[in-house]
Amino acid sequence: MELSQNTKILIVGLGLMGGSYAIALKKKGYSVGCITRSQSSIDYALANGIIDYGTTEVDPTLLGDADLVVFSLYPRVFLSWIEENQQYLKPGAILTDVTGVKTSIVYRVQAMLRPDVEFVAAHPMAGREVYGVENSAGVKVDEANFIVTPTKANTPEAVALIKRLGEELGYARVSELTPEAHDEIVAFVSQLAHCLAVVLMTCNDLEHLEDYTGNSFRDLTRIAHINEDMWSELFVMNREALLHQMDLFTDQFARLRDALAQNDMETMKTMMRLSTVRRDAFDKK
Repeated sequence: MELSQNTKILIVGLGLMGGSYAIALKKKGYSVGCITRSQSSIDYALANGIIDYGTTEVDPTLLGDADLVVFSLYPRVFLSWIEENQQYLKPGAILTDVTGVKTSIVYRVQAMLRPDVEFVAAHPMAGREVYGVENSAGVKVDEANFIVTPTKANTPEAVALIKRLGEELGYARVSELTPEAHDEIVAFVSQLAHCLAVVLMTCNDLEHLEDYTGNSFRDLTRIAHINEDMWSELFVMNREALLHQMDLFTDQFARLRDALAQNDMETMKTMMRLSTVRRDAFDKK
């Protein structure tokens, strides 16, 4: 299958990321439908031209007609959905997802999936600290990464299709990782960052901080406005990788603390110089 204007795309779960996919694909002229729990989300999406059609029910006709199905669901819900409803999928359909963990999801989905349907996992690294389809227009992808995480079970054609999807969505960079490498990297660049934001907002009970803080604190804690259901599930499903990154952080924080306690300015400066060099790479990118 090639991604073309004739490709019928169905999004399961029309929240923030599902909505952002729908907006981008509709702008490119694709036919986009959805299955989601909330009728109000469907009503909003229809009224704003985000989708062509939608339903709150698992509709065998819609599923049987879709060439490409994008799952924007919590990980455990996604697993249950495949187990319960895959019989309705069109033979030859390609499935993908937006899930923030891969190792604990990809192999399980591929193991239970019918042999005439293929799942190629992907992770659009462009979330926001707000939720719902009504906020999906604010998802910025023009500087964001789109990571495809194929396995040996995937065909080159299907992997190429999902990479092309990332390009059509407008992502600045489309890359490929194994599920294991993805989870190790995301544990550091995303999950650990959310842990730090949560800890910063809960480690001190000083009142009225919003009246006194500067931009550095605001920037560091932007993602502390967090969906506790989704992120706690992501943390648990990537527990070992995240614990490893938390230990690495704890060691480096202790090194900085010890340097401060001992008036060891050279160690502090060494860490700061390395920090600056590594951060410069993001600006150059």
